[in-house]
Amino acid sequence: MEQLVENIVVYSVAIILCLAVVIIYLRRQKRKSRKVEEKIAKAKQEGIYEPVSLHPVVDPNKCIATGACITACPEKDILGIVNGKATTINASHCIGHGACFHACPTQAITLFIGTEKRGVDLPHVNQYFETNVEGIYIAGELGGMGLIKNSVEQGRQAVENILKVHKKHHEEAMYDLVIVGAGPAGIAASLTAKKHHLNCLTLEQDTLGGAVFTFPRSKIVMTSPMDLPLHGKLKLFETSKPELLDLWKDVLKKNDIQLKENTKVESIIAENGAFKIETHSGDHYTTKFVLLAIGRRGTPRKLGIPGEGLEKVAYRLLEAENIAGKEIVVVGGGDSAIESALLLAVQNNVILSYRNDAFSRIKPKNQEKINAAMADKSVDVRFNTSLLEITKEEVTIASMKNPEEKQTVKNDLVFIFAGGELPTQFLMKAGINITTKFGEAILKHD
Repeated sequence: MEQLVENIVVYSVAIILCLAVVIIYLRRQKRKSRKVEEKIAKAKQEGIYEPVSLHPVVDPNKCIATGACITACPEKDILGIVNGKATTINASHCIGHGACFHACPTQAITLFIGTEKRGVDLPHVNQYFETNVEGIYIAGELGGMGLIKNSVEQGRQAVENILKVHKKHHEEAMYDLVIVGAGPAGIAASLTAKKHHLNCLTLEQDTLGGAVFTFPRSKIVMTSPMDLPLHGKLKLFETSKPELLDLWKDVLKKNDIQLKENTKVESIIAENGAFKIETHSGDHYTTKFVLLAIGRRGTPRKLGIPGEGLEKVAYRLLEAENIAGKEIVVVGGGDSAIESALLLAVQNNVILSYRNDAFSRIKPKNQEKINAAMADKSVDVRFNTSLLEITKEEVTIASMKNPEEKQTVKNDLVFIFAGGELPTQFLMKAGINITTKFGEAILKHD
């Protein structure tokens, strides 16, 4: 009898302990859920909840809340767990790494482009990266995948798909392939073409690196291990712009890649079964195939104000450390504008002009840094303002709410970060169809 009572006591204690553990676990999960819900509410209030480009969508029926997607994401607070299911928090900060997609053990994540309310314009591209115009291919950011690793992989795959049909084309042309753009996708494509002995030419409207080249010098390029054709596995994680550009330069030089920088392509014209490419300088090239590896921004968006054509006006910041003792105005409210203003403020007097009343859709770290700069007055942030006129020695800044309220200040340099315009006209002129994607799956598990 005593043994029975003892066993009952032991089992009761065990049950109580188990219940206590479960209750503690549930309470802890509830607290975590509440914190994520608070972050979501804040993201909605700040206008950073809705995605603007490629983003993850979680299937709650498949999600088992392992947290693998959150751990795998290199960014902060893109994903969180609420009531035992993963969900997006600051979706507008997602830049399409795809790490969450690959990390999910239950294949509960699909990568979508656009939403039901907000469409994203993308050129028509099939699974082989070929557009509706036979012979013209697209890889990288223009096709919806902006991450360096993804762009590199697409550049390689696009050229390998071209190789499959290359022998069927017997047209006379100067080149087998012309690649437009020398960013991550263009570099990988150029190396792949060289590897397979294609007569290839790469044209870049700016400088090697494409969009990466325009990043501020100290900016960290968030990347991950990837295979670079003719080089091998790259184990890169928090790599700076100079390190990545030096690597690319070294690989291209070793493999004698034919690259023409500062050569903007104006038009692509189908001609006698091949393509004629015309550049801004009047040069032209003929090729059997074309691979467009250009960015989505295309040409920088201009303000359209008097004096914008002056030499002191720029649309990108290259070497902030070489600029000192200047009176500078930075225009814009995105990450590029804020990062540039912060870098320039180290050795200069900086005014940051932004047409809205608060920053939105910027990275949390940039928000913290600009808040600190506003507090210590190292950056003079002027919300609800815009540039009215630029002269050689001054700029006029006007209030958005009251145009009559304006101020003319001394100025040496102006940096404009107003985004860029999708090269829609350029693509349509080449015959490429543009489609607006409203919440369409780009990457999903079969």
